[in-house]
Amino acid sequence: MNDVVEQKVTEQPAPEPQGNVPSKDSDKIQIVYILYLVGLVIGITGIVGVIMAYIYKGDAPEWEQSHYRFQIRTFWIGLLFMVLGAILALVVVGYLIFLFWMVWLIIRCVKGMKYYNNKEAVPEPGTWMF
Repeated sequence: MNDVVEQKVTEQPAPEPQGNVPSKDSDKIQIVYILYLVGLVIGITGIVGVIMAYIYKGDAPEWEQSHYRFQIRTFWIGLLFMVLGAILALVVVGYLIFLFWMVWLIIRCVKGMKYYNNKEAVPEPGTWMF
């Protein structure tokens, strides 16, 4: 006679996720920030970055969507600063606007990456400043 030994399997509940859970495409957020920073040297990468932000925005969780909104606004507001700077470059003030735009872009990208690395949403993605 064969004795069958029953083993009691205890199922433990899955641990609760800590903070915001990144999606499968969450690395794209950081790539867009990097493309914006590289765009200071090679201008076309900023356009690639905003296209990526538009593409991945719809499928992302809410906290990641705040990053994509922030990135999209960063592109369009930055483009406005660049056009304004180009027009005013004839009277020298434009060069100061270009300098402000560069500093503004770097600060926004660094702050965005900081929030992303902490798995936090951007607090005010609709802001014009930092």
